[in-house]
Amino acid sequence: MVVALLLLVVALAGGAIWLLIVSPGRPDPLRDAAGNVIPGSISERVMVEIGGIPLGMLVQSVDPANPVLLFLHGGPGMVEFFMEQEYPTGLERHFTMVWWEQRRAGMSFRADIPPETMTMAQMIADTIEVADYLRARFGQGRIVLLGHSWGSYLGIQAAAAAPDRFLAYVGMAQIVHQLRSEVMAHDYLLAAYRARGDTAMVRRLEVAEVSMEAGTSPEWMRLRDGAMHRIGVGHTHDMRSVITGIFLPMWRVRAYTVAEKINIWRGKLWSRPCFWEQMLRDDLGSRLTNFDLPVYFLVGRHDQTVNPELSRAYFDTIEAPVKGFYMFENSAHSPLFEEPERATAILLNNVLAGMP
Repeated sequence: MVVALLLLVVALAGGAIWLLIVSPGRPDPLRDAAGNVIPGSISERVMVEIGGIPLGMLVQSVDPANPVLLFLHGGPGMVEFFMEQEYPTGLERHFTMVWWEQRRAGMSFRADIPPETMTMAQMIADTIEVADYLRARFGQGRIVLLGHSWGSYLGIQAAAAAPDRFLAYVGMAQIVHQLRSEVMAHDYLLAAYRARGDTAMVRRLEVAEVSMEAGTSPEWMRLRDGAMHRIGVGHTHDMRSVITGIFLPMWRVRAYTVAEKINIWRGKLWSRPCFWEQMLRDDLGSRLTNFDLPVYFLVGRHDQTVNPELSRAYFDTIEAPVKGFYMFENSAHSPLFEEPERATAILLNNVLAGMP
């Protein structure tokens, strides 16, 4: 018994030391193929007062004169810089990449942020103010705005509200009417697990209610992510577990301190209730179809977190100066990270060029 306790103490101490080592709170510098820091490159954490409070972002670029790309993470409240570490895109070699962490998320988490400021109007205003800060800092009239999942729900509204700030809007896993997507995901999973003969999962899905009338039950919300990941229709097509695919990688990101890593999960828990029901029931296709800037959608064929058929149907109703829809056959919810070469080519050859 004493030996077991000693081993536990050693293991815990070792884990704490490891966590401190991998949590210096600064991103690694950008290096060339020989391992040398690239002259003139930037890889930094920035805190900027936005909407009256300090909000954080990570900025990386081999050349700060490159076009700025502002990435809006998903969630609500789920930062995504860890995805760039796990699935490198290399976009910092073509763009000045800005991984902004939204109000009450990640680096921007504060327990004293007034709950009454957690509104869509404030989040849209924050996004536009961040864009203005970046335009001024890097001397660019317009920047590229890319929103992922929840970030696409936020981003497309910000783009519609302030098209003069953005060279283009890019929606990855573009949300349209999320409640309808949840109903479709439930039907998909039920059919898939029945075909597999997984009677245990079928029983759990059958009692996890989702409907256009009642919304999403607590049973469904507890079950959906795990059920999706087990069959490759969740965050990425090859991710089989939220624990190994998201939770553990987040703790390895050197750009965060230990406290910030804890706050990432606090932010996710605290942010979601502020926006989930509104996002769930809002049908963008019924109210937001005319845009004064180019609009592009990047959609994963295997995505069940945000249904790709709904994204396509929404895209077809959009009026914009230029628009482009791209289906990624080997991706689920995160095409930019799952098929980065194709996504990068689209961003460089279509989005920057203003081509469909």
